[in-house]
Order: sequence, then structure tokens, then C-alpha cells
Amino acid sequence: MKALLICPAERPGVATLAQRRALAALPFLGLGLVEHWLQHFALRGAKRVTILAADRANEIAALVDDGARWGLETEVVPVANEPFIDEARARHRGRDTGWLPEPFDVVVADRLPALPNHRPFYSLADFFATTRDLMPHALTPDRVGLHEVRPGVWFGFHARVAPNAQLRAPCWIGDDTYVGPGAIIGPNAVLENRVLVEEGAHVFDSIVGPDTFVGGVTEIAHSIAWGGQLTDWLPGSSVRVAEDFLLCSLEKSPHAASPAAWARAKVGTLSRAIATPVSGLLRRARSSLSAPPPQTPGAVDSRVPF
Repeated sequence: MKALLICPAERPGVATLAQRRALAALPFLGLGLVEHWLQHFALRGAKRVTILAADRANEIAALVDDGARWGLETEVVPVANEPFIDEARARHRGRDTGWLPEPFDVVVADRLPALPNHRPFYSLADFFATTRDLMPHALTPDRVGLHEVRPGVWFGFHARVAPNAQLRAPCWIGDDTYVGPGAIIGPNAVLENRVLVEEGAHVFDSIVGPDTFVGGVTEIAHSIAWGGQLTDWLPGSSVRVAEDFLLCSLEKSPHAASPAAWARAKVGTLSRAIATPVSGLLRRARSSLSAPPPQTPGAVDSRVPF
């Protein structure tokens, strides 16, 4: 069985996110949007999927490779513009047989298969709401290492959380992500893969993108933080954080280290730095951080010792 996947080319409501990756490659709980769709097609019995990409086709091709992870044969076809569904169906399917039945034969990847009524690219607020609402649907048999440690709290593969960190449901701790002592994650918080949250940081009603460092004096609220970019998802205002000890990319910063290596080294000196508020989005913790925050009853301990 065959299927055709159309990658979205441009959506003004999430232009800030599109600066980082092609929309079809944006992560939703550790998997790119196109990966969610390939998983869906495989479950529906497809064997070959053609992917039309008008934006950064090479990036999409690198993400999906040859499709073997899903038992599929995939081909990424660069196109000049994002086609309409009927146009794409007429051009690529025609009268050919062996396709999934309509409407599953040709799909625009501007939403998630598990949440068909959500529109993640309508606005940044919708992107946040979609990611948050996906959490209960993400525990699928093919997600190796993913587990729900208690209701509403999910750990990815090799996630590491300090015993006295507070995890407030719902929250998501991605693959190879480290949460330091006394940090508070949640409610409504998503840490994508390879995030490093230092001692004492607080993240709630927010998404932290992959390969991002969150410093110990940092509070992230109602925002999407990715690398050194912080965007309030409600008004859409955005700021570039210059101070690496507050927020930075682990891919480019001199502080970069894998979360696992950081956890083993037990590094915590950056959280002692003194920071200045950044446009009201990034706020210092009080200077009286000498006393650790009280531990919430039932807080989740790491399953991997330091």
C-alpha cells in the first residue's frame, strides 16, 4: 500500500519555530512531526510513502532516512510549492491502485495523527497546547525506553532526574535529558531530548527544545525555550538570551556537554551566578537559594543513580 505525505511549507503563526527547522521536522515529544506520520502510515499497512517537501527537503530526508525504522520504503521529493491535496493526488496517484483509502492516501502534515482536531501551526499557543495534549498518547509500543513513572509523568530513554527534583504532572522528560537537584518541572512542562536543567531551575507551562541548557537561576514560564531563544507562546514575543548561564544551546555553547556526562560530573556552579531579568520572560530565582525547595510528596526519583 502507498501513501503521500505533504510537508507544510510556511505557516505565519509559527514563523519563529520555522527559523530553527522545517515545520515537518519540528519535535513533538522526541519525534519529528514527519516521524509521527510515518509511524501512523506503517500501522495502517502502508509499505511505501512519498514525501513532498517544499521547505528544506534535505533536512526531511536526513530525518527519515530510508524509512526502514518503520518497515517502510520512503522517498523525499523536493517541490517548489506546497501542493493542494487534490492536486497532489491527481499528479502522483492518478488511477494507480494499491494506495491507502481516502483520505489517508494523501495527507498534509500540519497536525498530528493522534490529535487530528489540533492545529499546532495556527499559533505558538496552539503548538504548545498540541505538544502538551499529546503526552497521554505518546506511550506506544515502538517507543523504546519510554515509560510513565507515575500518572502524568513520563521519562524517556536514559532520562536522569535528581532524587529531590520535583516533577509536577503533567510533564515530559525526554531522552538523554538531565534534571538537577531541587529543580521544579511542571505542571504542563515538556523537556525535549538532550535537555540539561541545572539545580534550582523552574520550568512550567512551557516547552524546552532539544539540546538546550537551562541555568539554575532560570524560571521559564508560558514560553518555548530553544537554544538561546525564548518565546512567550501567548503574545508571541521573542528574545535572544545573551547570557549562557541562563539559557543556551548545548550544540554551540562552550558549556556544552551531554546531559549524562554533566550528571556524572555533578556540575552545579553555574546556578550561583547572578542574572538580570530578561524582558519579563526570564526571571531570576530569589537570591535566597541557599535553602533547597521543599520536596513534593511523591516526587519521582531517578531510576538511574548518579
